[in-house]
Amino acid sequence: MPVDLRVSLAGIDFRNPVLTASGTYGFGKEYAPYCPLAELGGIVVKGITPEPRAGNPVPRLAETPAGMLNAIGLENPGLEAFIAHELPRLKALPTAVIANISGFSVEDYRFMARSLQRDSGLAALEVNISCPNVKQGGMAFGTDPAAAEAVIAAVRAETDLPVIAKLSPNVTDIVLLAKAVQRGGADAISLINTLLGMSVDIENQRPALANTFGGLSGPAIRPLAVRMVWQVAQAVELPLIGMGGITVWQDAVEFLLAGASMVSVGTANFMNPQAPLDIRRGIEAYCERKGIAAVSELTGRALRGKG
Repeated sequence: MPVDLRVSLAGIDFRNPVLTASGTYGFGKEYAPYCPLAELGGIVVKGITPEPRAGNPVPRLAETPAGMLNAIGLENPGLEAFIAHELPRLKALPTAVIANISGFSVEDYRFMARSLQRDSGLAALEVNISCPNVKQGGMAFGTDPAAAEAVIAAVRAETDLPVIAKLSPNVTDIVLLAKAVQRGGADAISLINTLLGMSVDIENQRPALANTFGGLSGPAIRPLAVRMVWQVAQAVELPLIGMGGITVWQDAVEFLLAGASMVSVGTANFMNPQAPLDIRRGIEAYCERKGIAAVSELTGRALRGKG
């Protein structure tokens, strides 16, 4: 019998457990010629802020061993343009669409959540809490449990869509943040976002990024991401979406076994536009080989000692 790849997460029925990560897949149309969107579990679109943003100055990308640094700076057309020009097309896509929202105050998040409801055609909101809280001196919401809880609670109160909290790994204890967003009313957790990093251009003798620091992604961070998924899976009762350096199907299976219900593919899209599709096929073949009837049986299997 064919493997059942369907996953139910936060009240959403996905046809398979593979998503694309925000910031790496645009608004879906950029990759449509290369990867049939109907064959993916869903896409998470480019992060949206209340107002349009031009992003950081260039250079804002730098390749690193087994990864990359980015300091894009949330470049996006803003909420109004997203609703007017992107949502009508996204609603018609043959896969689940999740919007990623960002802000610089609790009021920003509240406003965006109020503007995006079930009638938008979206499946869920993924809340990026790695942004600096400008009203609190620039500390990222995602590094302070109280601030993280407040943001998620504000979003939860303003939308009827499922709320997915995307956690920053730039903390001492990821479990404290996971418990905070659970208290705030999150329906699921995405982890991890990028790690703060830096590279120096030795020829120009200055930072490789105009912004100096950037987010490190790619295979280099995968062991850290798997460790955090493993920890959080044992600490909260929410379903998890694992991400961070997933390049091939073996990486995805690792996250599922560690406790994730779904996975999200990011940096690998830049190297191979068909990576999410290849990963979905690989997961399916793995389940067939192991005699596993449904992909949901993989979630947390290593935690339960069923290897």
